[in-house]
Amino acid sequence: MCHVLNEAVASIPSTDRRRLLSMVGLGAVGAVTATALGTPAAAAPASADSTERRSKARTRVVLLGTSGGPAVLDGGRHGVSTAIAFEDKVYVVDLGVGAFGRLQQSGLAPDTGLGSALSWLRGIFFTHLHSDHTVDWPTTYAIGSMNIVGRSGGPVQVFGPAPRDTLSRVFPPTRPTPALVNPDEPMPGISSMTGHLRNAFAQDFNDRLRDSNFPDPDTLFEVHDIDHSALWTIGPEGVPPRLEAPIQVWKDGEITVTATLVDHHPTAPAYGYRFDTPDGSVVVSGDTCVSQNLIDLARGADVLVHEVIDPEFVERLTAALPPETAEALRKHLLESHTTIEQVGRDVAEQAGVGTLALSHLVPGNNPPARWRKAQRGFSGELVVGEDLMVIPVGRTRWNG
Repeated sequence: MCHVLNEAVASIPSTDRRRLLSMVGLGAVGAVTATALGTPAAAAPASADSTERRSKARTRVVLLGTSGGPAVLDGGRHGVSTAIAFEDKVYVVDLGVGAFGRLQQSGLAPDTGLGSALSWLRGIFFTHLHSDHTVDWPTTYAIGSMNIVGRSGGPVQVFGPAPRDTLSRVFPPTRPTPALVNPDEPMPGISSMTGHLRNAFAQDFNDRLRDSNFPDPDTLFEVHDIDHSALWTIGPEGVPPRLEAPIQVWKDGEITVTATLVDHHPTAPAYGYRFDTPDGSVVVSGDTCVSQNLIDLARGADVLVHEVIDPEFVERLTAALPPETAEALRKHLLESHTTIEQVGRDVAEQAGVGTLALSHLVPGNNPPARWRKAQRGFSGELVVGEDLMVIPVGRTRWNG
């Protein structure tokens, strides 16, 4: 019976599906979501053989890692990373801790048994350069050339923030200004960051180039800074302006990638990304508070993958810290992230998305019932993300 219901719901356009799910109530939403994704509501994340390969949707979202923040609280959740796949083309947003391993487990690569985790990878998109979103970029960059068996086509296109000319503000402003790390280039962009990685791994690269004739990483990855200079002169507070139109990032055949500036102040620039495919649209928020730019970008999307934070956790965390640290951290966490109460009501509902998938969960060890409170004020389908969960987009099947 559930299988029949899932097939029927999946065949309904997203706008109509939202109305149907609203009428049948929260219990039906949870049942449809859990079964359609092949993941029992109370079960652990599925293994590689029972996740990506289970979905025959031509376009699908795979939540590679769903935990947010640099603190590792739950061994079952890896750092934030989201894959969007169209047939055998794979696009990844952010590379948090463990993302490379999750990509290898996901089935989003040919099954050669010889090292092919990146063989179908077309693009990598960094929302911002905080370590919990980039820490597996060094892994991917350093060993990528040894994990492309069966790959064809050009280099992986990598996009991310450009350098920032101004330092972020010190908070509270009364405390002493800390010494700069790398004062010659304290706010590098993704291209400069990658250049530093190239130098750091020089011995390894030179050994493999000279001894084994492995490809130079710079022939596998083509790195681009997203130019924000015409849109925004970033100030110390890092609060972005309202954009009139999305930023054009890349068109890869039938896939169009656009972006917008989101508000993760004082960190800037920070981006959300939209992927328009022949089967529907997927938006990934990156880290942000409630952002009108993001709502505009996500308008009518089939799936919105959005970060979320539990304010009760913020209070527990800051209560355990010394006063001089607690208030600054509380301010950042609550002012530059989106809470459980806000994400469905104030973002997903306003954008009119079909499915809201919660990721970058802070804390990663929260009980699922706490995250499900995000359904309040949202009439669409709510998914509490788990690592390796697959979310089909559209009705088109794929025989790849």
